[in-house]
Amino acid sequence: MDRYLLREVAETWLAVTGVLLVILLSNQLARVLSQAAANDFPRTVVLQLIGLTSAGYLTVVVPIGFFLAIMLTLGRLYHESEMAAIQSCGVGPSGLYRPISYLGLAITALLLWLSFWAIPHASARAQEIRVQALQEAQFGLLEPGRFRTFGGGNVVFYAERVDDNGILHNVNVFVDRTQDAQSEGELEIWVATRAEQRGAGQADQMFLLYDGEHYKGVPGRGDWQITQFAEGGYPIRLGEITGRAGKAAMKPTAELMASEDLADRAELQRRISTPLMALILMLVAVPMARVRPRQGRFGRIGIGILFYFVYSLLLDAARTWVEGGVVPEWVGPWWVHAIAIAVGLWLLWREAPLAKVRTVAVPA
Repeated sequence: MDRYLLREVAETWLAVTGVLLVILLSNQLARVLSQAAANDFPRTVVLQLIGLTSAGYLTVVVPIGFFLAIMLTLGRLYHESEMAAIQSCGVGPSGLYRPISYLGLAITALLLWLSFWAIPHASARAQEIRVQALQEAQFGLLEPGRFRTFGGGNVVFYAERVDDNGILHNVNVFVDRTQDAQSEGELEIWVATRAEQRGAGQADQMFLLYDGEHYKGVPGRGDWQITQFAEGGYPIRLGEITGRAGKAAMKPTAELMASEDLADRAELQRRISTPLMALILMLVAVPMARVRPRQGRFGRIGIGILFYFVYSLLLDAARTWVEGGVVPEWVGPWWVHAIAIAVGLWLLWREAPLAKVRTVAVPA
């Protein structure tokens, strides 16, 4: 019986987790592709970002997949009267927990590895790749026939074509200073037959313009200054693109344990809560899965999903309260887990008739 129950729960868990992961990945895929299209990320970067960012969903889908797998499997056994046969053989709640706990311990170990090591590393690596791709897209060589903006959109470069030596031809540079109070709202236009981009790939770049004209003035006024030049330079300071390297979710667990910052402490509690949540959901799922003879096999799935969402929302709220200093760190999310355990024990007492002590009247 143990092997049969373990196999059924494991197969259902793999199926449910796979379906949930595909649903979440479709949303993540659209987000990554949108960002890649906006910033001209190469294909290899897109594939890496999808793989690394999707790892973070495992800590979400694995616990709920395990919870639903237990409820679906036991619900089917109750519906098809297999559970009645199992209970008639003297198998009580402890007999149901025994094979399920084998899978539960394996899932808990997996979540420990994911929460404490794998996902923080994957998140940090994904951020490094994203920042590097943004730097290459912003600091890289100009492409002919396309407008490139710098300085928050105040500077626009355009080149008609580029030759084999990297020389840009028929270059236009538009500098919008209308929002700058010190420049009296001036607009600059550079028109050059040739140009060179020096310092591509760096934050500080210089564009050398040859054989062109420089227009400078305030829109709507006729006193524009026109200057012809044989060679001119326009510096660009792009600034460094930095990622959220200090974000708590990307920090190693050892760094979180040594930190006194409330955000780091809340993140550490979240990582501990993830595997603990899987074990508590296992406790709740067994009695919650019991269906009445006239109920369908999915009769309590809706209640189970509602319980999971309330559980998750309370954990998120507890984390936010710890970060904001609303509740002490020692309170953390532990009160949420205590409530969930209490609900599981109450359901176990209420829904497991084999565990109840019945008084039988013996005639004298």
